[in-house]
Amino acid sequence: MNAPLHGKVALVAGATRGAGRGIAVELGTAGATVYCTGRSTRQRRSDYDRPETIEDTAEMVTAAGGRGVAVEVDHCDPDQVRALVERIEADCGKLDVLVNNLGGENLTDFGGPLWERSLDNGIRRLRVSIEAHMITSYHALGLLHRRPGGLSVEITDGTAEVDGEHYRAETGAFFDIAKFTAHRMAWVQGQELRAHGCTAVSLTPGWLRSELMLELFGVTEENWRDATATEPHFCISESPRFVGRAVAALASDPDVARWNGQSLSSGGLAKVYGFTDLDGTRPDSWRYIVEVTYAGKPADDAGYR
Repeated sequence: MNAPLHGKVALVAGATRGAGRGIAVELGTAGATVYCTGRSTRQRRSDYDRPETIEDTAEMVTAAGGRGVAVEVDHCDPDQVRALVERIEADCGKLDVLVNNLGGENLTDFGGPLWERSLDNGIRRLRVSIEAHMITSYHALGLLHRRPGGLSVEITDGTAEVDGEHYRAETGAFFDIAKFTAHRMAWVQGQELRAHGCTAVSLTPGWLRSELMLELFGVTEENWRDATATEPHFCISESPRFVGRAVAALASDPDVARWNGQSLSSGGLAKVYGFTDLDGTRPDSWRYIVEVTYAGKPADDAGYR
């Protein structure tokens, strides 16, 4: 069995659902030991009140061929994150891959300028998307940097190029600042990790078919195209496993340092590494968003898969 990450140790911070779960499972498929963290457990739901749990994700990692380890962690709490990294060091003696996928999908406040949005939700989003990322990087990179070849991935929404030229008014200022900051975090980490032979990147999926998004449209992964009757541009969407395969490809690349400090997308990396989504296609969501959605053209994913 092809397991290029056998013997590697990964931490996916925010692995309960969505992109985090897809990434954890694909790292497991490649043979890695994956620490799956979050606040939603079988014993206690987080304030998101969602059914997905970190135990479910860890079991999926193991079923895929890796070893999944579920650890309940609030990444806004430095003591909990420090204890997590100490456990990883005690268990494995190293950390090869850090994936910062902390975000807060239920905190987006749609519509209106900054002063008309929820301040509480906005500040919470900044805490989860910036402060928690910094806390996690502070502790995890202290272990990761000790061995050359380590990889740090800041998961975000949008590329630096697209976000630098377009403001998504529907999601607003807090979302914009939180997501764009991830690019700078990765760039800074890249400058500091380079001397240790390690790499940092920011990475965005496209329009993600997360559990929440599928529920919103009343579809499943099997019949997701039915949602295009309501939202035609959903045709360019991708499964969480697609960005997972992007991370696995990066982590398996002996020349991953060529990407250091860069802003990357799942669709862009698919062209380089040759992986596909679950349906065998390669959705290039951000090129589609610029050339079709932002250009006001009718929905049509021909030439973007």
